[in-house]
Amino acid sequence: MGAGKSSVGRALAGQLGWTFEDLDQRIERCDARFIAEIFRLSGEAEFRRKEHEALKLLLEELRDGSEAVIALGGGAFIQTTNATLIEASGIPTVFLDAGVDELWRRCMQESADAGAERPLLSRAEGFRDLYEKRRPYYLKAQLRHETGGKAVEQIASELIHTLGLSRRGGKRGENE
Repeated sequence: MGAGKSSVGRALAGQLGWTFEDLDQRIERCDARFIAEIFRLSGEAEFRRKEHEALKLLLEELRDGSEAVIALGGGAFIQTTNATLIEASGIPTVFLDAGVDELWRRCMQESADAGAERPLLSRAEGFRDLYEKRRPYYLKAQLRHETGGKAVEQIASELIHTLGLSRRGGKRGENE
């Protein structure tokens, strides 16, 4: 949470002329409920089941060679079944990293700006514990990229360079 998955993902897709898909937003569209509501009314286990099914479907859709940037929710990558699907897909994975204090600050600002409820964002100590618990899984990504103190567009440009991708003319819309 707070690493910039959605913001950087959109910017990266825009710079590349690719589509962007946020897995959490896909789940919300399919379920007609916000993630917080799914957690609250159905529990985390049910959310993780929905998340896995949405990821499986998305990866199947991408087998045709579509060019897309995908943002996974913070807990998606640590689920063994999801990690197996992602690895089998051959899609490069990137861990956007920053210090836990900066991530906490970003999340608090985002929640305040949007008036959004974050189910796993109730207190700083819990956030730090969750970060420390998940970080070893995130470090299994093929690339770790430091985002601390950087602008979204700068991070996207750095990823294009690091991943050896090339920009395309024209921009495509989100979820095309």
